[in-house]
Amino acid sequence: MYSTPFHERDLSSYTFLITGGAGFIGSHLVEYLLRYGAGRVKVLDNLATGFAKNLDPFRSAAHLEVIEGDIRDPETCLSACQGVDFVLHQAALGSVPRSVKDPITTNSVNVSGFLNMLVAAKESSVKKFIYAASSSTYGDSQKLPKVEHEIGRPLSPYAVTKLINELYADVFARTYGMSCVGLRYFNVFGPRQDPQGAYAAVIPLFMKALLYHESPVMNGDGEQTRDFTFVENVVQANIKAVFAEGEAVNQVYNVAVGDRTSLKQLFDILKSLAGSDLKATYGPNRPGDIRDSLANIDKARELLGYHPQVRIREGLQITWEWFKQEFRK
Repeated sequence: MYSTPFHERDLSSYTFLITGGAGFIGSHLVEYLLRYGAGRVKVLDNLATGFAKNLDPFRSAAHLEVIEGDIRDPETCLSACQGVDFVLHQAALGSVPRSVKDPITTNSVNVSGFLNMLVAAKESSVKKFIYAASSSTYGDSQKLPKVEHEIGRPLSPYAVTKLINELYADVFARTYGMSCVGLRYFNVFGPRQDPQGAYAAVIPLFMKALLYHESPVMNGDGEQTRDFTFVENVVQANIKAVFAEGEAVNQVYNVAVGDRTSLKQLFDILKSLAGSDLKATYGPNRPGDIRDSLANIDKARELLGYHPQVRIREGLQITWEWFKQEFRK
């Protein structure tokens, strides 16, 4: 992965802060920045959903600093932002079902924590604040493909928090002159995505089931569709956003591939990779889930120069190979 850089500038004079850097997406950003010679990479993570082991391959790097701390603490955020040029804010409490069960904690992390980071970035004169937004913001909108300026009503507490993030970023840009870019991720998958726990995403859950020959539960009828997005494409979008200029700044972008795959189709692809004839069992729809999702990525293409390079089958192959090595140990 990352054999070709997504940037043209020399990174050696810049300091990056990645919140949630021990998590799935955050650790891939760490990997990319260290591979291409970033001057300094700081990670802020409380290890609530991230894992220290995700950073183990990079700990020998002299330019990596890992801070164990919580974005819900304003002083921790302010300290982490000192001397930082760019913030890549990935820290959040994900999962729609988790937010339905515990909206208070989801709000505390995703709204109060986000605001703490915005304030800290403002006070520290950070050049740009890139943050992970979410396709859940489209809510009950039935229109496909999803375009950035047309959203519906949120369907879950998680979706509410992600919409609030966008509103805060917009207000801070207009009120304080900050440069912010929001990236609405669509169903990101790839190596280091955790298959454990009650709130694991569907791809690692399906892979775990195939690896251990256990029938997975498919929520609903399996015909619901998603724009599954390989993590390398998400890294590209973040790096492009870091160096965006002019009208490309203070915008929100869809980060996806522009393809639709049903859960049944997804499971069939994974079964072919695993050489398995395992059957899924069907359960009820999950509260707060949308039925269909497909992104229009024209805006990101035109303003950021974003061009997703890894399609779903290639991404699943890479992820399956990693998964077998990691969980057959």
